[in-house]
Amino acid sequence: MALLQTLKMYEAVDNAYTSGEAVAELFKPYSWVEVQVTRVHGVKGFTDFVKILIPGTEGKSQGGSAPTFGIVGRLGGLGARPQRIGLVSDGDGAIAALSAALKLADMSVKGDRLKGDVYITTHVCPDAPTLPHEPVDFMDSPVDIATMNDYEVLDEMEAILSIDTTKGNRVINHKGIAISPTVKEGYILRVSDDLLRIMEMTTGQLPVTFPVTMQDITPYGNDLYHINSILQPCVKTDAPVVGVAITTQSTVPGCGTGASHEVDIALAARYAVEVAKEFTNGICSFYNKKEFDHIEKLYGSMRVLQTPGLAVSAKS
Repeated sequence: MALLQTLKMYEAVDNAYTSGEAVAELFKPYSWVEVQVTRVHGVKGFTDFVKILIPGTEGKSQGGSAPTFGIVGRLGGLGARPQRIGLVSDGDGAIAALSAALKLADMSVKGDRLKGDVYITTHVCPDAPTLPHEPVDFMDSPVDIATMNDYEVLDEMEAILSIDTTKGNRVINHKGIAISPTVKEGYILRVSDDLLRIMEMTTGQLPVTFPVTMQDITPYGNDLYHINSILQPCVKTDAPVVGVAITTQSTVPGCGTGASHEVDIALAARYAVEVAKEFTNGICSFYNKKEFDHIEKLYGSMRVLQTPGLAVSAKS
């Protein structure tokens, strides 16, 4: 269970004065864990990027060869102060990722260490601006998406779960979590059978997926509609990326307060932990490598979708 860790993390960040250091404080009892906090200033304020490493018994950080897993908590901000008081719905992805880190840290001191390394990244900002968006407003961020990717998408990550609140839309009508197809190097691939199996196991229900469009996997700033930033890590990496959406039946704005559901956040965290266990043990695959090589041979590279686009490139 990850509910206890979720409640601890929720309380730590539901605070007008919260910071990356406040999050790092929760990990001090865990000797195996490495936490790095970096404050970055943008045109709309500042935020604290948090990078957490849970070393595996056979992880590459220890000289081993076990696969390295990445969990990214994607968000604009944890709060929209002073316009809104309290934690906003948009912060759920960060809380889920940090709760998964706290659960893995707790496991590590109780004898349940994973084989491979797990990196967890996100950022902590209690007073981010808002952004107009249809059908409901988004949370904006003090820094741009490229800066987020620079700090949150690491070269060490060999597969990435990107967790994000995905409630401000009319295409997902399910309360809980949903996963995306795998995205790799501009290709939207089929949904991983392993990830569906783990989802069935952790939720006790039939798996739920959500649709992804070509627009969603292109970088922000190209004047195309994006469902949200859940798949933005895919523009910065060659590693396979899967979005874990924390969802609702109704349409909820990212800047809405009182709209976070602890049980759903804990479910996303628990799912991330279970995927981390299997991936770092070499028994969970995000995509079929043979099939990916074949589709590239047939249709060529789609890496252009990881760039601002041909027109922008030509101008520059």
